[in-house]
Amino acid sequence: MIRTRRWVLLGGGAVLAGGFAVREYRLIPPDYTGGKLTVAKAHNQALSGDILLVDIRTPKEWQATGVGEGAHPLDMRRDDFIQALVLLTGGNRDAPVALICARGVRSARMSNRLTEAGFTNVIDVPEGMLGSAAGPGWVRAGLPVQLDNGGAG
Repeated sequence: MIRTRRWVLLGGGAVLAGGFAVREYRLIPPDYTGGKLTVAKAHNQALSGDILLVDIRTPKEWQATGVGEGAHPLDMRRDDFIQALVLLTGGNRDAPVALICARGVRSARMSNRLTEAGFTNVIDVPEGMLGSAAGPGWVRAGLPVQLDNGGAG
């Protein structure tokens, strides 16, 4: 009985530790060696037309916080995401494209994916909309948002 209880506790502990490991993996952005921008610089450069700022979050997330002013909402889960992005850039895979998500994890992953797909000037906004270790994020920085109207989503 004691031996069984010990195995149950050890097994439960292993499951709990595994769950934390998966959670941490999902919250830690992968390495992205390309360019990075703060949310303030991303906002300024998007408004000036120096970059194409793309909010890759989901429509539900856009509705919750709005989309950063100057950003184009484009749900990264779309099957035709890359094709839709090519349309936004006018077919120019060398155009400067900055990606923003909630906390910088998905944007780093997608930055790597787009680089592999032939985009040559991908920029990550690692703070995201909600903040991360990189900074406070768009919302807490008090940058303007526009309410989502369905986006390109």
